Amino acid sequence: MSMQLRALEAGDAKLMAEWMHDKNVCRYMKKDFGSMTVEDCERFIASCSSSSEDLHMAVADDSGEYMGTVSLKHIGLTEGTAEFAIVVRSCAMGKGYSSFGIAAVIKLGFEKMGLKRVIWCVSRDNLRAERFYVRNGYRQFYDVPEEYRQLYPDYGELDWFEAVRPDDV
Repeated sequence: MSMQLRALEAGDAKLMAEWMHDKNVCRYMKKDFGSMTVEDCERFIASCSSSSEDLHMAVADDSGEYMGTVSLKHIGLTEGTAEFAIVVRSCAMGKGYSSFGIAAVIKLGFEKMGLKRVIWCVSRDNLRAERFYVRNGYRQFYDVPEEYRQLYPDYGELDWFEAVRPDDV
């Protein structure tokens, strides 16, 4: 099965809302996605092309069907960095879409955007995500820039991971 990273499209809104209403997908997320509507998803997708601070893309199957969203957020909040985020639909879990999406967007960030470091956090309660990142070779780190810590003041215990551009290691 081949996978692709592509721009989000208006037609993705219904499938985006699907994961937002799936408690198994969203249980450890900061935001309450359960109240989001298909129209909210359509507005989000429409706004993606105008943001210079965030990049949101679809992870799709070989036919183009939306499987999830992968993002680089707060691009340049700290020079040369961005925050990574990913979410995939339940039907895409365990099929390689997350591994593909993270590798593809980090490569894009390093090669096309000149990023030096991509960081992200995960709730310590989200053991599945923690195992996924470790299994895929991403390292945990502790020297988190204050600008990023401030984004999660009331979120509880977080573990932070990073990917560093190979020539900067």
